[in-house]
Amino acid sequence: MDWKPHAAGLATHITHPGSDWWVPIRETPRHVLLPRWFTSSERGWIAVDGPSDEQRWAAAAYSDTTLVTRIGPVHADHAEASQPVTGHPTSSSTLPSLVLTMLRHGRLTPGTRVLDLATGSGYSAALACQRLGDGMVTTLDVDPYLTAAAAERLDRIGHHPEIITADADTDELPGTFDRIVSMVSVPRIPATWLTALAPAGRLVTTLAGTGLIVTADKTEDGGATGQVEWEPGSFMSTRAGDDYPPALSEVFTKALDQDGEDVIRSPFPVLDVMRAWDVWSMLSLMVPGIEHRIGTDDDGSRVVWMLHADGSWARARTRPGEQSATVHQSGPRRLYDELEEIRWWWLAHGQLPVHGARVTITPEGATTLSRDGWSVIL
Repeated sequence: MDWKPHAAGLATHITHPGSDWWVPIRETPRHVLLPRWFTSSERGWIAVDGPSDEQRWAAAAYSDTTLVTRIGPVHADHAEASQPVTGHPTSSSTLPSLVLTMLRHGRLTPGTRVLDLATGSGYSAALACQRLGDGMVTTLDVDPYLTAAAAERLDRIGHHPEIITADADTDELPGTFDRIVSMVSVPRIPATWLTALAPAGRLVTTLAGTGLIVTADKTEDGGATGQVEWEPGSFMSTRAGDDYPPALSEVFTKALDQDGEDVIRSPFPVLDVMRAWDVWSMLSLMVPGIEHRIGTDDDGSRVVWMLHADGSWARARTRPGEQSATVHQSGPRRLYDELEEIRWWWLAHGQLPVHGARVTITPEGATTLSRDGWSVIL
């Protein structure tokens, strides 16, 4: 494959010639790191073999698109092309512009030692190697197959960072680093990250269940301070096993069409929370673990469900021509009330306090976000 024109096109799309990342994007053959991936279909996820169709391979590998590489425990490298796979994505090669955003927030400069968390396909490690040199880059993933495959493919394109198989959420990190850049979301900042961060070092991550990018610099007491950046970013959450916990199907069965313990009328139409990243992010911080579903009734009504592992659920319906919603809620928490408070905050202030919030992290990893009188401890 004549990949360089495609890589040049990607560089033009997501960066510019004056950027320190212009050359790494242009000079990294992403397709070598992504020989197979999944695409979704009505039957499930279908594996695509890149070398069998080089035109399609190039178009996918050098587009600013996330390519899913693992569904549940099944990696695309091991899937039969004709057999659909069902489940949730558990690994991917994230869209290059977001990878670049995370690296840019890391402020990687020559001479800095960087830990790239969540090796995945190896693309972020390859870019860091191009920028800093192989000896300054360590990359880590919980999945032994991913680290082995990435090592072999990075070797084929001439890069040899240190590659570690470990759990970034629970294990001690392998060394001391000036920068920690995470391509996986975490529910809170692990104390082990702060231990591995050099004095005045910088960490960059996203928070699980949100679209929030957090940057923080290490302080003299061993903690860190920083902020929530203004642009959104979201990655898959850390996992300890081959797959994520199953969806809340039993709770959904109760929420599907039963009457709730409380029935209210909301002045707002239903909202697809997952598409409103700031609302979704603030709600996830206030009530972690909500699962959202959305659908359309036969009469055209828009319906949303909010589900929680504690048994709480909410169902809201906006009928055609209406601008309000009928809401049923049950369980120990009133999930829709939590959402309504956030929507009222936005109306009163014109924005939500998660934007640009101050971040304070103790040496033990307790993380506080605060702004304009609002705060939450992770």
